[in-house]
Formats: sequence, C-alpha cells, structure tokens
Amino acid sequence: MSYFNRLLLQCRSGFEKEAAAEITDQCANVGIYGYCKLNLGDGYVLFILQQPGDAEKAIDLVNFNTLIFIRQWMVCGDLLLLEQGDRISQIQTYLDDFPSCADLWAEYADTTDGRELATFSRKFSSALSQKLRQSKQLQSKVTQSSLRMFLFVLSGTEIYLGYAPVNNSAPWPLGIPRLKFPKSAPSRSTLKLEEAWHWFIPKKDWDQRLPFSAKAVDLGAAPGGWTWQLVQRSMFVTAVDNGPMNDDLMESGQVTHVQEDAYRYQPPEPVHLMVCDVVDKPVKTAQMAVTWVKNGWCNEAIFNLKLPMKQRYQEVIACLNLFAEQFMQEGLAYELSAKHLYHDREEITCHLRLL
Repeated sequence: MSYFNRLLLQCRSGFEKEAAAEITDQCANVGIYGYCKLNLGDGYVLFILQQPGDAEKAIDLVNFNTLIFIRQWMVCGDLLLLEQGDRISQIQTYLDDFPSCADLWAEYADTTDGRELATFSRKFSSALSQKLRQSKQLQSKVTQSSLRMFLFVLSGTEIYLGYAPVNNSAPWPLGIPRLKFPKSAPSRSTLKLEEAWHWFIPKKDWDQRLPFSAKAVDLGAAPGGWTWQLVQRSMFVTAVDNGPMNDDLMESGQVTHVQEDAYRYQPPEPVHLMVCDVVDKPVKTAQMAVTWVKNGWCNEAIFNLKLPMKQRYQEVIACLNLFAEQFMQEGLAYELSAKHLYHDREEITCHLRLL
C-alpha cells in the first residue's frame, strides 16, 4: 500500500494555506510528518507523507470532525493520466491492490473551473460504479465501517484515485450539504445557521437539541437571517440588535426585538440556545461565547468568528487556546466544534456547550 503516499484535502478556494497548516499540525500531533503542495486558488491541497503507510495511518488516527478548514479528504497516490479511450478499464487496472470499498464518489474542486467538471464527474462515476459492481470490485452495502472510493477529477483525463472511511470523512460530496435558500428568509446568512446544524448536531438529535418552543437569543440579529431559522423551529427568540428586524418575523409573534449592543446584553433568565453572527474581532466574540456558556446563560451556543485577512489560521488557534484556558481555569468540561462552512466566507462557525 506504499503507493498511497499522500492525502488530498479539499477546502474553500483561497484557504489552501490554512488547510495545509491544519493538516501539518494535526498529523504532527499523532507523530506523522510530511509536506504540502498547493497552489493558491486551486481549492485543494496535497499532503505528501514521508513514510510508507503514513497516509492510511493519518486518515485513521486524525478525527475528521476536528478539522476546520478541510471540507473533505482522501488517501491517494500520484495523479493518473488517462487516455481518451476506455477510461473505465484504465481505472480498473489501478484497483488490483486497492482496498475493498462500498461505493464511489467523484468529486472536483469547488472553483469555477472545477464546477465545470460536475456533469462529467457525475456521468463517469455512475458508469464506473456500475462496472465495478458487476465485477464485484465494489461491495453491495454501505455501512459506517466501510471505505468509500473517491475520484478527484481535474479534467477528463487527469484524476486522483483514492479512498476514505465513511465514518471519518464528510457525509456529503465535496463536504457540502445541499441546502436551498428559503425565499421567505430575510437574508442569505440564514443558510450559515442551517448548515451549522447539519455539521454540529446529528439530525436524530434535533428534536432534543433544537426543541420546539425553546427560548433562544440571536445576538446581532438584524435583519433576521438566523432568527428566521429559529422561528422555523418554533422557538421564541430575543433578537438583539440596534438595527431594524424583518417585519414578517416580528409579526410571527415569536420574536422580541431588543435594541441593545450584542456584547453588552445579558438575558434575564437562561435560554436554550444563543446564536451570534456579529462582525467584530474573533477573540472578542470567543470571550463572549465563553461567558454565556460558563455562566449558564445558555445550554448551547453557535457563533461565527470573523477572521482577519492575514494570519487566519493563527487567529483561529488563538481562539481555540482561549476556550481551553478559560474552561480549564473553571474546571469545566466542554465540547467545541468549528468548521469553515460552505456558506462562510472570511469566518468560521463554532458550536460550544458544556458536557
């Protein structure tokens, strides 16, 4: 298996350096070392491992859910250069030493050029999957313990072939849940909160963790993109913002508008959920979230950390260290998850709660 000597990591275009820094740190934490190859704007990074077998070890030991800037990953080898003829048969010749996989996803970079390959990728993977099932090179059933085969398509003849565990990779192709913008929502930012729920809270737990009729606070709410999501869950929302709220939301009877600075507001009684999408220094927002959770003002918090133009990864690490230090001082066990969501731009979204 020494052929599979690298990890291919997908990320948002322009965040290749952050993905590279993250995988380098995460692998070093488990004693695995390598170097990255990247081009800014490509939407993916290659992490080349030093020792045979380290790619497989890395994807086994590093928890995918702890990765922030990496949307999807796979173990792979060198770039395959295929001829225009029977490309399916050419792919099959590389599968003699390939681990047994349950299904196949064909992916591409989330860039303008990459998205032009979507139709080819879908048709080619469908035909290849059918052929591999006929030849028993794909299993008949996908389980959480299965491996998934990946094609990462750069062109009709340039493809990376790889795999990743189903239970330690993104549950959606390209690491992007397919969400539709609701026309009645007052802003497109509403999709950030919906996507956060998909990443951070298992769907089976939504009724318990996002309960109907619960109380929530939306800090920096105007015009109401995140409040709209909470109202759809039948929550009663205190929307804190000096700016105006959407009229339809106010007419729902579920929203109380408090015109106050988001960072100064304190709830008169504990609420189930606090959400925040305020544009300010990330450390300031992180400290505010710690205060809310530590003081028991909310059970859970979902908030965005707006990143600076430079040293974005370093700023994220500084915020993660702040969380660790603050809760360690109080002797409190906590759960923190963070992700650079598809609907995020120069920010990451975090979820925080006490255990």
